[in-house]
Amino acid sequence: MKKKIISLVFILIGGSIGATFLPVFWEIISVHNQLINNIFTNILIGALIFYIISLPSVKYVEQGVQKLEEFISRLSLMYLIAGSIGTIIGLLLAWLINMSLYSLNWPIVSTVMPIVVSILLAYMGFRVGTSRQPEIRALFQSKPKPEVEESSQILERNADDNFRKYKILDTSVIIDGRIYDIVMTGFLEGTILIPNFVLHELQHIADSSDSLKRVRGRRGLDILNALQKEEGLQVENYDGDFNEIEEVDAKLVKLAKVLDGIVVTNDYNLNKVCEFQNVPVLNINELANAVKPVVIPGENMVVTIVKAGTERTQGVAYLDDGTMIVVEEGQHYMNKTIEVVVTSALQTAAGRMIFAKLANGQKKLNEKE
Repeated sequence: MKKKIISLVFILIGGSIGATFLPVFWEIISVHNQLINNIFTNILIGALIFYIISLPSVKYVEQGVQKLEEFISRLSLMYLIAGSIGTIIGLLLAWLINMSLYSLNWPIVSTVMPIVVSILLAYMGFRVGTSRQPEIRALFQSKPKPEVEESSQILERNADDNFRKYKILDTSVIIDGRIYDIVMTGFLEGTILIPNFVLHELQHIADSSDSLKRVRGRRGLDILNALQKEEGLQVENYDGDFNEIEEVDAKLVKLAKVLDGIVVTNDYNLNKVCEFQNVPVLNINELANAVKPVVIPGENMVVTIVKAGTERTQGVAYLDDGTMIVVEEGQHYMNKTIEVVVTSALQTAAGRMIFAKLANGQKKLNEKE
């Protein structure tokens, strides 16, 4: 059936071209016979020529149409609607511009330029429409009717603009897994946005031949499924892409600029890039460091020395939250639980580090004094 339709399209195109250009061709070769140079004969000759051309070409055209159908079927409905609206607006603008071009009656400007303008504005309209999907979707969403105030004492509260901002998750924070617990506690408000290019990267990691990467990728996909199944949680998928950009991190920064969203990550380098480009960013590592218990110099702690430090006689211990404690003279108490006194704490980009010394040594000093 497809082959017959393609052949029919070829015949119609050939008939149209024959009716348009064959009269000029007959004039050039000085053929004035009315049996040859008439509208019916020209349509018939053009249709016949293109039908002959369609015989070897219909197979390749059918393959191209099939690939196009497969590509369109992978696109979301909202993406197609937004692109169609943008294309229609672009063609309307092109029609207004082309009216002035036709009136000039210049050979090239009046014939070639309208085609170029139509293609260019249609493409630009499509790109703008697909990149502005949330705004177009908002146009079709009905606004809820305001509820009647039960009491005049109740103050009118407007939601802050930041509440509606998209929180765009990157691959590292999804694989990390802590984002699920943070979202469920309610500390991350607004709409969670998962770009398609991040989802494709997760799928690539989950299909990796490296077993460690494969486990991390599958854990990331499980986290996304768990977030999507939670009731009352707004999770959306962004179908657009930035084909001119190769790196996923650069696409995230670009998307955050387009949607005026916030990037959620635990990647130190991506965090710095976002700050440099004035893109809001939430780093869950910074959040984890901020909620760690504060230690005060002079405070006693009970720790277990698990390994030697970088300096001589130093021992290293860890708190339950992963905070590293460097104990002076702690190397002599390897794999032992001892009491130490905090001397200082250092906050770095990688986390918090606590320095301490043996509590017994502190007591001896006090006794001598």
